[in-house]
Amino acid sequence: MASQYYQEMQESFRNNNKSREFPAHTAKVHSVAWSCDGRRLASGSFDKTASVFVLEKDRLVKENNYRGHGDSVDQLCWHPTNPDLFVTASGDKTIRIWDVRTTKCIATVTTKGENINICWSPDGQTIAVGNKDDVVTFIDAKTHRSKAEEQFKFEVNEISWNNDNDMFFLTNGNGCINILSYPELKPIQSINAHPSNCICIKFDPTGKYFATGSADALVSLWDVEELVCVRCFSRLDWPVRTLSFSHDGKMLASASEDHFIDIAEVETGEKLWEVQCDSPTFTVAWHPKRPLLAYACDDKEGKYDNNREAGTVKLFGLPNDS
Repeated sequence: MASQYYQEMQESFRNNNKSREFPAHTAKVHSVAWSCDGRRLASGSFDKTASVFVLEKDRLVKENNYRGHGDSVDQLCWHPTNPDLFVTASGDKTIRIWDVRTTKCIATVTTKGENINICWSPDGQTIAVGNKDDVVTFIDAKTHRSKAEEQFKFEVNEISWNNDNDMFFLTNGNGCINILSYPELKPIQSINAHPSNCICIKFDPTGKYFATGSADALVSLWDVEELVCVRCFSRLDWPVRTLSFSHDGKMLASASEDHFIDIAEVETGEKLWEVQCDSPTFTVAWHPKRPLLAYACDDKEGKYDNNREAGTVKLFGLPNDS
């Protein structure tokens, strides 16, 4: 029997399965993220800028474009509790903290290498940034100074704190999840999670699970307390690039070079819905309060002509009649 939640969400998506796209950048979008209150969506692009939209009913209205980086903005994230601050990581060897109230860059922190991964600690005090040389730098969010720096002997992919802020997780090129104590940064455990490159990691908002996506096209769901794999989702055929849990922790979106985004029910692993795409998807993010999914694809392929401006942000879950 399908769960009641499953039936409710199926019904919801039947009535709200429209996707709409919004011009955001002049080149492909690498990263999308919602502010903690869900009012704003930020996107980071290969065009060296970040854009911020305000969500108004069923559309995204462009508020500002943030310039200053000298290279691609590869990842960005918002402050966990302050909806006005976000941080961008760039290949220009800096991270920048921005304030949407003044639309200014309030800090530029120079790092050792080309930055590809960034996350903000749940307590808001620290920003961790990973670069192409597998160095992770921990930056004090108030003083903007580096507190610690760790060089790893493996390929570091995505990084994240657990929700309790006392452990730090890294996914690596050998298919492992490395767990460090925080703030001591002492190794606690290394889990052999996948037979190939472990690409992305996300924690669910309730703190019960985390998910990892791998080059073997599998998504694994892990119990945070036990550190065991609870189930796998195997509907994608290509390396899993991006993951996002819904606000209630009950849905998990995953995407790859497959031309659809898989939306799974977390507790059963069943497919709730799939969002059709014309090209590979780089990034997905559920809204923190509603069943709305922001995402960005490689706009250059598929049915569009090459003159068309690439760099749109898309929103799925809109009413069919909107």
